[in-house]
Amino acid sequence: MPARLIKEDIYSVGIIDWDRTLFDALIPLPHGTSYNSYLVKGKDKVALIDTVDPSKTQLLLDNLAELGMQSIDYVISNHAEQDHSGSIPPILEKFPTSRLITHKKGLDILQTLLKLPSERIQLIEDRQTLALGGKTLQFIFAPWVHWPETMFTYLVEDKILFSCDLFGSHLASSKMFASENENTLREMKRYYAEIMMPFSVKISKHLETLASFEISLIAPSHGPVHDDPHQVLAAYQEWISPHPQNEVVLLYVSMHGSTEHIAHYLIESLSRKNIIVKPFNLVSADLGELAMALIDSATVLIASPAVLMGPHPLAIYATYLLGILKPKTKWVGILGSFGWGNKMVDQISNMLRDLSVEFLPPVLIKGYPDEKAYLEIQRLADIIEQKHQLIFSTQPS
Repeated sequence: MPARLIKEDIYSVGIIDWDRTLFDALIPLPHGTSYNSYLVKGKDKVALIDTVDPSKTQLLLDNLAELGMQSIDYVISNHAEQDHSGSIPPILEKFPTSRLITHKKGLDILQTLLKLPSERIQLIEDRQTLALGGKTLQFIFAPWVHWPETMFTYLVEDKILFSCDLFGSHLASSKMFASENENTLREMKRYYAEIMMPFSVKISKHLETLASFEISLIAPSHGPVHDDPHQVLAAYQEWISPHPQNEVVLLYVSMHGSTEHIAHYLIESLSRKNIIVKPFNLVSADLGELAMALIDSATVLIASPAVLMGPHPLAIYATYLLGILKPKTKWVGILGSFGWGNKMVDQISNMLRDLSVEFLPPVLIKGYPDEKAYLEIQRLADIIEQKHQLIFSTQPS
C-alpha cells in the first residue's frame, strides 16, 4: 500500500499485511493485519512515528522514497516490540542524521532486542514535547499497554493521538479510516480481548489521562485510523467496566459424548432462565471469538472428560487462557465426566488461583448422565441463576 495522506503534512507510510494468518505464533488473524507507521512533516523537522515489522522494511523505505524523503530528523519509538521497532536499524542507517526518540525503559528493551548505536538515541520524559516547526509532539507514557515501556505520541496542533497498540485492530484494509470499514469495531474488540484485556486496570487509568486531551483522530499501530474517537473511547470504557453481562461462557470438550451431553443439557437449562449461553467446543473453537465472549461473561464453565484422571489437554489450554486473559468473570464452574477416577477440580482450580472468582459447586458425573446426574446439572443451573440475580437486579444499566 502506498503512502497515504491523513491530514496536511501527516502521512500513513505503514504496510498492510494481507497474508499473515497468525500473530506471535498464537493469535489467529482472520483478516490479516497492518503495521502502521506515520510521518509528520513540520516546517523545520520531520518525525517518523514507529516503523514496521522487519519482514516489510523495504516496503516502508519505498513509501518514504515515494514522498521524496531525503532526511528524517526523528524516529519515535512508541513500543519496542519487533512488529513496531524491527525496522528501526535500517531506517537509522538510511537516514544517518536521524535520532531515535525513546525513554529509559524503552531504551533498555530496544537495546536488548536491536543493539542500537547509543550515540543516535535521545531520551525523553513523560509529557515532554518535541517541536518540529508548526507541529509539536507530546509524549505520554502508558506502561502496560501491553508492554512496560509503551507510550503514546500526541500531535498538539492537529489533535491526533498516535496510540500505539491501544485501540488497534488486526484488520488489513485498503480503506484508511475506520468509518469506511464496517467491521472495525468488532475487530477492535477481538484485539482488545486477545491482547489488552489482562491490562484493563492499567488501561482504565490511561483512559482517565486521555480524557484531558482533545482528540480529533486516533492513529493506532494496527488497523484503520479512527475518525470517530468518541465511539472508540466509549467502546473501551464498556469493555474495561467491572460489570459483566448476564452471560455464561461454556468451554467444553468431549471424547465419547458424555461431556457433550452434559454441556447441551446445561445450555438448555440456562437458556430457559433467560441467561445467554455462549458455548465453545474446544476442538474447533476460534480463539478470538472465545476471547471476545469472555469480555462480557459473568460466569465461565469448563466441561471436560477425565484423561488419565486430569482434564483433557484442550480444557487445560482453555483454562490457561482464561487465567492469563483475566476477564471480569465473577464465577467459575467445573463439570464433566469420568470413567474410573479424576482430579480435575483440583487441577483446574489451581490453574485459576490468581483469578478473583468464586468457584461454583463442581458437577462430575461417572459415565453417561442418568436421572440423578440431570438433577445435579439442574441444581448448578439454579445456582448460576441465583448468583446472576444478585448482580443483575442491582447492577447499573
